[in-house]
Amino acid sequence: MPVVHTEGDLLTQPVEVIVNAWNRNIIPWWLLLPQGVSGAIKKHAGIQPFREVARFGPIPLGGAVLTSAGRLPFRGIIHVAGINMFWRSSEFSIRESVRNAMRVATEQGFSSIAFPLVGAGSGGGNVEQIERFITSEIDSIPFEGEIRIVRYKPNANKDQHPSN
Repeated sequence: MPVVHTEGDLLTQPVEVIVNAWNRNIIPWWLLLPQGVSGAIKKHAGIQPFREVARFGPIPLGGAVLTSAGRLPFRGIIHVAGINMFWRSSEFSIRESVRNAMRVATEQGFSSIAFPLVGAGSGGGNVEQIERFITSEIDSIPFEGEIRIVRYKPNANKDQHPSN
């Protein structure tokens, strides 16, 4: 199935699982002020997914872990460590994050997944380049379900937001 590229809000995508661009999980989540995807998840899902991700301890760069979706309407959230200790993304961290998120999705039997542009926000990566890395990595992974890459666009699909 082809990859769907879309603009909008990750939290309104019609998928079973979403990917959260997280960090290495070294700093306790409660000391952080999540922004971007993580901030939106915390606002709409609550803190439960972050309490769960904390139980995994440090996540290797590019690693992925699955938690519940809190109050969001998904079957789960896959948190990927897409940025290094200096809060920067790289081709390696992005490709590994995609590969490991897809491994988790496959192992858990999810039939649809949505990715944000991992590493483009606080990771400081170039949006077009990151989208190419993600697409190219996904193209190398066999997956029978739907894969969406979501370029954030404020107010897109506002009527569909899970908090409405």
